[in-house]
Amino acid sequence: MVTKACTKCHRIMEEDRCAVCNIPTSKNWSGFLIVVDPENSNIAKDLHITLPGEYALRVR
Repeated sequence: MVTKACTKCHRIMEEDRCAVCNIPTSKNWSGFLIVVDPENSNIAKDLHITLPGEYALRVR
């Protein structure tokens, strides 16, 4: 299955629509970030990530 990323929250998944935002996903993404503890992560705060998971850094 092809991994895709949400065009809004950048969360990586295999579905055609994001389970969090209900927005269409894209196959065109780059960069990979795993957030374990978004409360204490400066990178997660800079990217406005509030849920743990796998994220793309850039989605087109």
